[in-house]
Amino acid sequence: MPEISVRGLEMPESPIRKLAPLAAAAKKSGVKVYHLNIGQPDLPTPQCGLDALKNIDRNILEYSPSQGYLSYREKLCTFYKKFNINVTPDDIIITLVALRPYSILSWHV
Repeated sequence: MPEISVRGLEMPESPIRKLAPLAAAAKKSGVKVYHLNIGQPDLPTPQCGLDALKNIDRNILEYSPSQGYLSYREKLCTFYKKFNINVTPDDIIITLVALRPYSILSWHV
């Protein structure tokens, strides 16, 4: 059986994984818990999105580019411009999870 390396053993536990049992305990005691920290949205998925997934004509759903699709970032720039927020597509990073952007920000602080 392969052994876990010293580096692997010394790696800290994920903070998000530490929250899961706390959230479960809070829910059990009647507290309303929003699982945004572990990828559970607090809003229902729009029906048009569910329908699009059901009817997709693809064999592979690959990961998107790490910075997000350029066309979407350009549309976001147009959206923000309505509020006098001037950004370029290079100013925007699209991500599906919160942990990654926080780690990127921590590298620059």
